[in-house]
Formats: sequence, structure tokens, C-alpha cells
Amino acid sequence: VQLQAFGGGLVQPGRSLRLSCAAEGMIYVINTWEWHRQAPGKQREVVASSCAGTTDYADSVKGRFTISRDNAKNTVYLQMDSLKPEDTAVYYCSAKIRVGPFDYDGMEYWGRGTQVTVSS
Repeated sequence: VQLQAFGGGLVQPGRSLRLSCAAEGMIYVINTWEWHRQAPGKQREVVASSCAGTTDYADSVKGRFTISRDNAKNTVYLQMDSLKPEDTAVYYCSAKIRVGPFDYDGMEYWGRGTQVTVSS
């Protein structure tokens, strides 16, 4: 199983950006998707998660970021609106994936990061 994230780049404050992350390989079901980020000199943090129809967000991005998923395409998105310079970070996606019907616990897989820079 491999995850690959797309969509990072340089954007001005107040603008929007959408990240996507696709999972490929032997996938039976994806239970949980998460987006994380790590800014220079800071610890990695979870910014958004999607599990069993429920979404959750870090306080710093609530109301500005939206996580969504396309189960048919094994893909997750992160719509980032009203971006701020403090959103600058490397963004990573992760997924808890079951590779078969008897893989009850699943495993967590990570994609490579994509850089998001918010600057005028």
C-alpha cells in the first residue's frame, strides 16, 4: 500500500489550496484518514481526521479547513481556505487501512509530505 499526496505550493494569505492524497495497493477498506502537518522547529500535529462519517479538526484550523473523502477512489482531500502564514508547513496524509476481511486491526500508512507555504 502506498499513499501519495498532491497539491502543495506557494499561496498568498487569505487564499485557498486543496490537497489530495490517494492510496494505492491491496486495500480492503480505509477506516481512518488523517492530515498532519509539521512546521519548522515544531512537532508534527494532526490537523484533520475522518473516521466513520465523523470529522475532527485542530482548533487552529476549525472553520477554515475541510477534510473530505472519496471512498470509491481511496482518496482524501483537505480544502484549506483563508490560509494564514502560520499554516506554512509540510503536510502529510495517513490512513488506517485493512488489506483484507480478516485484517481486523489494519495498519497505519503514511504518504510523503507536500510543502505548503503561505506568504505574500
